[in-house]
Amino acid sequence: MSYLPLKVTHTIADGLISLDHRNDSARKPAAMVPTSSLLPSHSPRIAGEDERHVEALAESDAPLPPIIVHRSTMRVVDGMHRLRAAALRSQERIAVQFFEGNEEDAFVLAVELNSAHGLPLSRADRACAAARIIASHPQWSDRRIAAVTGLAASSVAGMRPRSAEKPEQLTKRVGRDGRSRPLNPAEGRIRASRLLAAKPGSTLKEVAEESGVSIATAKDVRDRVRAGKDPLPPRLRSAARTQPGPTAIDERPADSSHAHLHTSPPDLDFVLRQIAKDPSMRTEAGRCLAQLLRIHALVDESKWCRLAAGVPGHRAPAVAQAARVCAEQWLRLAREVEASSQEALG
Repeated sequence: MSYLPLKVTHTIADGLISLDHRNDSARKPAAMVPTSSLLPSHSPRIAGEDERHVEALAESDAPLPPIIVHRSTMRVVDGMHRLRAAALRSQERIAVQFFEGNEEDAFVLAVELNSAHGLPLSRADRACAAARIIASHPQWSDRRIAAVTGLAASSVAGMRPRSAEKPEQLTKRVGRDGRSRPLNPAEGRIRASRLLAAKPGSTLKEVAEESGVSIATAKDVRDRVRAGKDPLPPRLRSAARTQPGPTAIDERPADSSHAHLHTSPPDLDFVLRQIAKDPSMRTEAGRCLAQLLRIHALVDESKWCRLAAGVPGHRAPAVAQAARVCAEQWLRLAREVEASSQEALG
């Protein structure tokens, strides 16, 4: 079994631990520490060490790579198989690299290292490790914990309600990149839309920083506002309505020229049925228009997601441009129909 040399770096301030699996001949040599001075790890392995793996390491002539030890407790973070193999070899000392940090971060590092090399953790090991990290690092996002444990983010999310620890209500979580993001993304979008209304000349970077959203989200909000749409996509709109306080829909002026665009999916389906039943729409133009409206009425958000996911990356700009042109044509039709209706009534 081969091990990559590890250069361990960490930032304790936000709990971020990063690993660099590169050869680094310039780094200081590992310290040689008496094996008797080391304590066993709080291993993420439920069943403990694998005896056959220990024997295989002991029988090998290859030198054992340094193990990682938590300096303040002298407890092994990563390398219990190697430590036991050294004992079988009757080695009194073993090469050690020290980790500076608290015990919770040491456990996270142990899980991450065991996932990166050596004997893989079982599914049960990873699940138990995730539950412990949820309790010790509740501010970490599901994706971040998933990246450490090798589980799916959805599996981590499903474990949170079952966590024995019930921390105070968090409004943000820290992602894999170390950045904090709101648990409710609707709030950030609402702040961004308000900022764009108050300061229309703001750059995307300024909107993103002041609103606490990504630049991509700020751009999406700006594009939606410019098109007369709600800054919240449908998947976030219903969640926002269940939250206390005003929503983005509440903030829109009552006399908005685009108010007619915010028809909810159930209302749209009803309108289309009424159009199809209307005898006056049974002309060639009426039938054609009703058919086109029915084709474009994808009220199911999942269908839009599947369509978007099916666009290859190199065609995304062209498809997006075509979609915007089509949307502009439909808006033009809406204005023409409304103008004609007003003339007829006038």
